[in-house]
Amino acid sequence: MAMRAWGISLLLIVSLLGLVGCAQQTSKEEVLEDKVTELESQLEKKKAEEEAARKAAEEKKKEEEAKKPIVVNVLEPSTKKLVKTFIPVEMGYGTDNEKYKQELEKWAKELARGTDTTPGYDTRMYPDKIDANGQVIKGTPRVILEEAELVTKVLEASVKGGDVFLPLYTSASGYKPEDVPQLSEVVVATYTTKFNRNVTGRNKNIELSALAIDNVILGVGDVFSFNTTVGPSDAAHGYQPAQEIVDGKLVDGIGGGICQTSSTLFNAIDQLGVSYVEWHHHSLPIGYVPAGRDATVSYGGLDFRFENTTGVPLLIKTIYNPNGTLTVEIRTSAAYQSLLK
Repeated sequence: MAMRAWGISLLLIVSLLGLVGCAQQTSKEEVLEDKVTELESQLEKKKAEEEAARKAAEEKKKEEEAKKPIVVNVLEPSTKKLVKTFIPVEMGYGTDNEKYKQELEKWAKELARGTDTTPGYDTRMYPDKIDANGQVIKGTPRVILEEAELVTKVLEASVKGGDVFLPLYTSASGYKPEDVPQLSEVVVATYTTKFNRNVTGRNKNIELSALAIDNVILGVGDVFSFNTTVGPSDAAHGYQPAQEIVDGKLVDGIGGGICQTSSTLFNAIDQLGVSYVEWHHHSLPIGYVPAGRDATVSYGGLDFRFENTTGVPLLIKTIYNPNGTLTVEIRTSAAYQSLLK
């Protein structure tokens, strides 16, 4: 009995020890869980603080941006060069939009056409020519800055700011390279004027200016400029002293006589359906064409310009005869003759 009682007591003691071990394990787990909960709470608190700081920074940034004026930058499309920076609000945008628009229109016009001190982006076409071997000497295309489109783009960008690229449009000559060999086939208009063969200087000027426009190709839609094509009529380019009409008076100057070339060209091209862009008369009567049939020019000033609206490509041919005549012929290919407008 004593042994049995001792065994039961031992079993009870072991059981109690087991219970104590379980209790200690449970207590450790509870402590660990408490620590995890505390860390999670701290992490959530830190995240909330960081989110609040982020929102505060965003609000501050928005406030700072709201204080900054809207800026519009105008750039060249190819080089990305900055042309002009606008702060619309300082120019009346938002308070006097009509005035703002007028200022933009004035600026766009000066930018396109140039001022007394700065050249504009608009560039007249220097036409292609045919050389003595029948090869084409390439000129330069016409470049136009569309003023109205530029103003519209700047107005649109003035709402939120941003970059605006100049709306520059380049137009190559309106003819097909394969048409070149046939452009001299048919004479569709011609005109001849006479000059005094003994006036050496003036005649040399006529000859040089006639040579400058000889074999010029006028593509469909091309705008021909006499001044651009002939270039400066000065001593550096071989032109000589001769009488010319300036402000209603005959005066001596370099290049006198080139107006006979431009006037002869006018009377030839006027037989076709072209549109005149610029055309001026002399301030005194002249004897080589009928009254009102002249076209005076002055490099850097008055010009004779027309657009080829005939619907077909043309070729200018000049025939200078030192015995006293200048003839300008307008030609085209036989295939195009019936299509002339």
